[in-house]
Amino acid sequence: MTDYREAIPAALAGERVDRIVALITGCTRAEASDLVAAGATTVNGEVVRAKSRRLDEGDDLAVSWDEPAGPDRPRGDDTIAFAVIAEDDDILVIDKPPGLVVHPGAGNDEGTLVNGLLARYPEIASVGDPTRPGIVHRLDKDTSGLMMVARSPLAYDALVAQLSARRVDRRYQALVWGHPEVSHGVIDAPIGRSTREPTRMTVSERGREAVTRYEVVERFDQPVEVALLACKLETGRTHQIRVHLTALGHPVVGDERYHGHRQSLVVPRIFLHAGELGFEHPVSGEERTYTSALPDDLVGVLDRLGTR
Repeated sequence: MTDYREAIPAALAGERVDRIVALITGCTRAEASDLVAAGATTVNGEVVRAKSRRLDEGDDLAVSWDEPAGPDRPRGDDTIAFAVIAEDDDILVIDKPPGLVVHPGAGNDEGTLVNGLLARYPEIASVGDPTRPGIVHRLDKDTSGLMMVARSPLAYDALVAQLSARRVDRRYQALVWGHPEVSHGVIDAPIGRSTREPTRMTVSERGREAVTRYEVVERFDQPVEVALLACKLETGRTHQIRVHLTALGHPVVGDERYHGHRQSLVVPRIFLHAGELGFEHPVSGEERTYTSALPDDLVGVLDRLGTR
């Protein structure tokens, strides 16, 4: 038997109790209705059986239920290293190191950020997708930088809603080949999976809307012609910045998958770092902004560059 208890935040005030129970437990809406009808739910200490009852901000909701133990759920691993920038009862902000896969998947059953998170914060096992608990957005394996993680089901729902509404501010630093013709611009091009290479994404009329803003921070001429860009995601498609900059004719330095790997400039990995993250706290409503300095391995690349 597992017990869940949450104070209803402003974002869910007025919602039906069965919907909120579904969010808290991760079960289906039908299962949540059955839990309410069975008397497994209390509001402010009193059993509630009416699934249509709407809750107010600050109501104390408690649910007791038997959580299924699925065989595909990832396990905790306390050997996984990652930095925690901020944490409270509802959220985590992680500074992900390069080389770390975010969640288990094909070819990566263990050794992921999720395995490390479960070891430190076992409560996230019931938050969001059970195969990638707590994860509301991802970074590619070799991309470093900031990620937000939900520690409570209510926070998960609110953060996913913010992403869908494009209210999360995600900014990256990218070193690209060549010098873009204009100092700033918007790349508005749909992205979908390549029909020739299923592991690659590409600009495609059949894809989903994708918008990236960019600004040239610095141009370098020595020993090769490259430029440092500041990029802002308006949407969050797989490999979005990498695909968009390649389509612009300026692939990210070190990106083997999207034509950015060249012998004329040897780099330790793809030059892409999620350096700024801003969002509204899912419970307090406070605007939060976090920053992460460019890692030493990428600073070392910039130190080897110069201008005429």
